[in-house]
Amino acid sequence: MLDIVATCLVVTALLAYVNHRFVGLPTTIGVMATSLVFSLTLVGLDAMGVAHGLREYEESLLRSIDFSEVLMQGMLSLLLFAGALHVDISELKAYRWQVGGLAILGTLASTLVVGFGMWLALPLIGQSLPLHYCLLFGALISPTDPIAVMGILKSAGAPKNLELVIAGESLFNDGVGVVVFSLLLGALASGSTPTPGQGLELLLHEAGGGLVFGLVLGYITFGLLKSMDNYQVEVLLTLAAVTGGYALATHLHVSGPLAMVVAGLMIGNHGRALAMSDTTRRYLDMFWELLDEILNAVLFVLIGMEVLLVAFSASLLVAALVAVAVTLLARALTVGLPVGLLRGVFNLPRGASKVLTWGGLRGGISVALALSLPAGPERDMVLGLTYCVVVFSILGQGLTIGRVVRAATARPD
Repeated sequence: MLDIVATCLVVTALLAYVNHRFVGLPTTIGVMATSLVFSLTLVGLDAMGVAHGLREYEESLLRSIDFSEVLMQGMLSLLLFAGALHVDISELKAYRWQVGGLAILGTLASTLVVGFGMWLALPLIGQSLPLHYCLLFGALISPTDPIAVMGILKSAGAPKNLELVIAGESLFNDGVGVVVFSLLLGALASGSTPTPGQGLELLLHEAGGGLVFGLVLGYITFGLLKSMDNYQVEVLLTLAAVTGGYALATHLHVSGPLAMVVAGLMIGNHGRALAMSDTTRRYLDMFWELLDEILNAVLFVLIGMEVLLVAFSASLLVAALVAVAVTLLARALTVGLPVGLLRGVFNLPRGASKVLTWGGLRGGISVALALSLPAGPERDMVLGLTYCVVVFSILGQGLTIGRVVRAATARPD
């Protein structure tokens, strides 16, 4: 385990240096791009009979890392808490209905649009995928990844309220997407189709339970922070709340991601204002910002390296182009269209529908969920489609979202 951690950190540090020194892209995009180029270079060299050992070593390293487990049971809790810690809850409260509607209804609608869209579109190019797997693909690709979104939005220059809605949606919709994915995966394993009532019950239990558990966890941590003034212990308490709270949420079968978001919002707002000294606030912010940057960099390097484990073919690449188009269309129909038609209700600036559509970035959560599918040709196809959509999302949409923001908000729709 120590060798794996050391290798990941060394590779991440070197690629971050190369990006900062020679490439100059935003860190999350840059380290993923350099990691992807490095991995593809190894593939090319190996095909020419060179550097076979290096490719074998990278593949063995990746196979020794359970990416799904590392992200979903490790990094995710820390990254979500760190992201929520700096969201102003008073501003978010003003857009709670907009964020809630996009996170819940938008994710559910997108799952159906993507699922049925892929099921209908793939036969047109000579491919096929069972409807159940198409819906699983829809569930894992519909939530926008808060890690990718919040990392890239920092430099996009979006209006404050629009950035708040995008960030808020991305923090909450992954919990909804994970619940829907779990419901569909459970149905696949059992061979039975759950009733709408059963699906709603599971959604309320996991999502609602996660929100309530996050409130309780945040309140308890807030009380502990308020009872003392020692920044070392207080930072340690927040770290314990995140890691221990996420583990307990898993055992309680409630949504750990939603619990971490709620706890982060409470501690980042009420805790920061009422339970911390200036010294504690400074050290707490420094600790979580640094941890967020390090874990983000490691995560995106791993995403770039995962290309070696995807079985690419010409037919898969064609299907991936269809998947990118269907995913963008679903985002436009389930988020962009409602926001454009109801701009007064959403209270967002002109061009918001375009920015929300193009700013729906996908990331590591989608890849992790795809990797958790049972082995088989359907899983290989879903993984390949997911990886291609994620790479397009981060490199294509991530690199152009700044220009889209400036163009969309500079003139009327």
